[in-house]
Amino acid sequence: PDEKLNPVLTRLRRAHGHLATVIRMLEEGAECEDALTQLAAVDKALARSGYALVSTGLIHCISTEGPDSVDQAKMEKLFLSFA
Repeated sequence: PDEKLNPVLTRLRRAHGHLATVIRMLEEGAECEDALTQLAAVDKALARSGYALVSTGLIHCISTEGPDSVDQAKMEKLFLSFA
């Protein structure tokens, strides 16, 4: 994959690990508060991954096609999908 995606992939792997922990905790009867703390970490890692991916795409569009080629409405929709 593109080297610029490495930070995104790292965040997604981190989220995957946190989610596996949440699943294991629930299967083992852990306290809901502890599981929710881990689930919040999953949520945060996924959101940051999404923002990083949109940012990477925007930078790519600007650097390869020029700023006038960026579809502002499309980028706004992508950013808002994480709000």
